[in-house]
Amino acid sequence: MARRGAAALALALALLAVALSGVGAQGAALEDPDYYVQETWSRKPEPEPLSLSPSLPAGAGAGEREPQPPQPRTPKRATKPKKAPKREKLALETPPPGKKSNRKGMRTKSLEKAANDDHNVPVAHEDVRESCPPLGLETLKITDFQLHASTAKRYGLGAHRGRLNIQAGINENDFYDGAWCAGRNDLHQWIEVDARRLTRFTGVITQGRNSLWLSDWVTSYKVMVSNDSHTWVTVKNGSGDMIFEGNTEKEIPVLNELPVPMVARYLRVNPRSWFDNGSICLRMEILGCPLPDPNNYYHRRNEMTTTDDLDFKHHNYKEMRQLMKVVNEMCPNITRIYNIGKSHQGLKLYAVEISDRPGEHEVGEPEFHYIAGAHGNEVLGRELLLLLLQFLCQEYLARNARIVRLVEETRIHILPSLNPDGYEKAYEGGSELGGWSLGRWTHDGIDINNNFPDLNTLLWEAEDRQNGLRKAPNHYIAIPEWFLSENATVAAETRAVIGWMEKIPFVLGGNLQGGELVVAYPYDMVRSPWKTQEHTPTPDDHVFRWLAYSYASTHRLMTDARRRVCHTEDFQKEDGTVNGASWHTVAGSLNDFSYLHTNCFELSIYVGCDKYPHESQLPEEWENNRESLIVFMEQVWRWHMAVLRETS
Repeated sequence: MARRGAAALALALALLAVALSGVGAQGAALEDPDYYVQETWSRKPEPEPLSLSPSLPAGAGAGEREPQPPQPRTPKRATKPKKAPKREKLALETPPPGKKSNRKGMRTKSLEKAANDDHNVPVAHEDVRESCPPLGLETLKITDFQLHASTAKRYGLGAHRGRLNIQAGINENDFYDGAWCAGRNDLHQWIEVDARRLTRFTGVITQGRNSLWLSDWVTSYKVMVSNDSHTWVTVKNGSGDMIFEGNTEKEIPVLNELPVPMVARYLRVNPRSWFDNGSICLRMEILGCPLPDPNNYYHRRNEMTTTDDLDFKHHNYKEMRQLMKVVNEMCPNITRIYNIGKSHQGLKLYAVEISDRPGEHEVGEPEFHYIAGAHGNEVLGRELLLLLLQFLCQEYLARNARIVRLVEETRIHILPSLNPDGYEKAYEGGSELGGWSLGRWTHDGIDINNNFPDLNTLLWEAEDRQNGLRKAPNHYIAIPEWFLSENATVAAETRAVIGWMEKIPFVLGGNLQGGELVVAYPYDMVRSPWKTQEHTPTPDDHVFRWLAYSYASTHRLMTDARRRVCHTEDFQKEDGTVNGASWHTVAGSLNDFSYLHTNCFELSIYVGCDKYPHESQLPEEWENNRESLIVFMEQVWRWHMAVLRETS
């Protein structure tokens, strides 16, 4: 334990030193070394300091005049986020929860006259610039039992569906729809959250209904708070009730900060106007800081903590490179930083190798990789891999026998950000205001996850042409010539990964994605061309099932039958795993390409319902995934030995 503590302290000091010196330069400006040669890192001070994520603009409050029933008000234009001035960052350290919300450009409002504090609903007198994190409607930390509404159009549009970024099923059926929708369109409708303890509420974020067919959103609303759910106090703007501007379309989240934080147990949103041709429908997130309650055992029992001393924050491109450099300097004997190519915008795609002999392929030692960030807005996987880098370095220095064996008997490659251009776009929006798709694609609009050559069709056509005399080859299938041409619609990032996978003989790999909680295994493409969902197993289906279950079964939530589904799919029938094609067909997926072209067994690991969780959620998400990340890497030995036995 002493060694582990010393290692953690040393890493923390190194992080502080690097941040103070401002080491690092923009990746595109660094000189290109040989393709797989150790990077030479610039030690010149940065001309400008590292910046934190400033706050985001709140939607401006409307006037005090209420809309006259039964005519709803004309929709108002939502306030767009504006960038705030950069602030100096003195150290790469984790702020206390709530200190930073990672919502860039938030405009903090000046303190107005305190809202009416009758009925024992106190106003928080702390500095309102200290914003609070989300309560957890999107992450499901707030349960269905804590959400209530005046009326609902039907069950699938009940209060439990009024969660930020929740997605509707294709059929938008009675169980899984894309918002809370009131049963009637009048001024008496509301949706409320029971925080189950006194909470300092600071803001509300709203969206419209997620729907392929309908346009429903709320254009203005009131906010009320209560301690007993019977007596309500409306948030005031001077002497009158404050009307907050809502949405102007259904997908872009709009934030409104309360003029003064309100302390209460319940918060209620009361729509005052809505889209002329639509209904009262919304999805929301509430910003609030739960107040300490040492006497409440229920909340203390459910609080998640971690003992790992890691850098729990969101890292932009420059900060990611600095963190890699710190880990490399702390563990120079087992780490190597290299890049596999460049993004469309010229940002280098950095990877870190962890091995007892960095830069050298050892005969008989299996090669493993983790990839994250193919979709730039699925940020949790990126941060989990950066945390994993720190953890492996710390535990190796502390001589943790399990980690030492993993490092010395495996060559591990970690690529945290395959789509840095998309991430930078998502980072500008922030964890709450980015929405469901901002930054998903590359800069030139390509979805990397299905941008690989479709080798499935080539395989199946070859099999269909056979007369049974001999089997068609189902491995090391060549890439079609048209795909290799310069005119093909192939992302620079995709070409870089293909070159990387052709150069290094990976045995096992996992690509981390977000927005769900499941492990998907090949095939990802259905064999029947007229179907969108069909169980399509590989010849190694039993191996893929075992690999997928090794991750899912050691995750804290993935196989928990009591957990709520993220959106519309319940994956418990297969213990948190799913055949990709039976979920939804994808042609040209990374998993299928990796398996058919390089013989690497690749899985897609969806690590959380929330693609871009708030910084305060990162310690809990790390605890959810840490054991799974390690256990999955350890499977490379069993699989590698099985292959050796079959080929010997």
